[in-house]
Amino acid sequence: MAVTDEVLQILAASRGAIGELADQQVIALVGAWVDSWDSLATEMRDALNELMAAADDGRVTAWQVSRAQRLQAALAAAEAEAERLRQYAADNIAADVLTAVQYGAGAARDLTTAQLPPEASRYPVWAPLNEDALTAIVARTTQQIHASSIPLSTAMVAGMRAELSNGISTGDNPNTVARKIMRRLEHHFNGGLSRATRIARTELLDAMRTAHLEADKNNRHIVTGWIWYATLDSRVCTSCLGMHGTFHDVDEFGPADHQNGRCARLPKTKSWAELGFTGIEDEDPDYQGERDDWFSNLTDDTQRDIMGPARLELFNAGQVGWDDFTTRKENPDWRPAHYETPVKNLTAR
Repeated sequence: MAVTDEVLQILAASRGAIGELADQQVIALVGAWVDSWDSLATEMRDALNELMAAADDGRVTAWQVSRAQRLQAALAAAEAEAERLRQYAADNIAADVLTAVQYGAGAARDLTTAQLPPEASRYPVWAPLNEDALTAIVARTTQQIHASSIPLSTAMVAGMRAELSNGISTGDNPNTVARKIMRRLEHHFNGGLSRATRIARTELLDAMRTAHLEADKNNRHIVTGWIWYATLDSRVCTSCLGMHGTFHDVDEFGPADHQNGRCARLPKTKSWAELGFTGIEDEDPDYQGERDDWFSNLTDDTQRDIMGPARLELFNAGQVGWDDFTTRKENPDWRPAHYETPVKNLTAR
């Protein structure tokens, strides 16, 4: 195998392509949420002002809130709009799953064949995934997207109703109070947006990774496993740095990083001798040495921004190593993933 600049450029391009696809989703989702809140906010604000204008002794009780027909109608409208947004988000994200799957299958092929010498056309032949395999991945991912989106609308409205469940203290300036409440209601409404964008980024990326996994498994005659490859920049977390360069079996899904993770799966081919190429010296890149050199050349401030002061101090003192920074956790509603080890757990070692 040979991990050349061309291979790393393909890897970066595949990450960039799925990132751009997710960014387009986020832009569409943000626009939908903003438009929805704009359509709800005026009636919600007027209903609040009307209710507080009738307050006795500077307070609106929880009972009065529950009996305020105009406010309850505004909340019901928000509930209906939240459900419409949930369905919109699920359908919109699902529409891009096939593209993400095609990205994954293509990246697997391009990353693997780029590691072979020019005369490789005379030896192993890449076996593409058939249409049934791609369709099955799309179907599974689409089902997961719709399942993940179900709590979205419920949580949005539950938060808004909870905000008003204890009544309202109107204070000396009801207009100021109304503005504060509206900001909090908007925050709860936009909580659904945060979840929707997380679903978009995570599920599209995982669809790409699943296709890459299946493509690798379909080409065991060439691929023997894969390397966890982190994005080495100032936004990387210590968990991903800890996993960078680790080898994984061809049958293992991954990288199983945290939500919104940006790590990539770099196929590892069999040795050139095993593939039938004789007289060519094999290469075995030192990915973790690459990470160590990259990190050591960062400024102190950037190292601190990535690790945090406590982790950096433990690391510089030799009390913890890269492996200590990552912890695999089970997620009943999603999948196992690697997260940053909490500082309190590091200090306890």
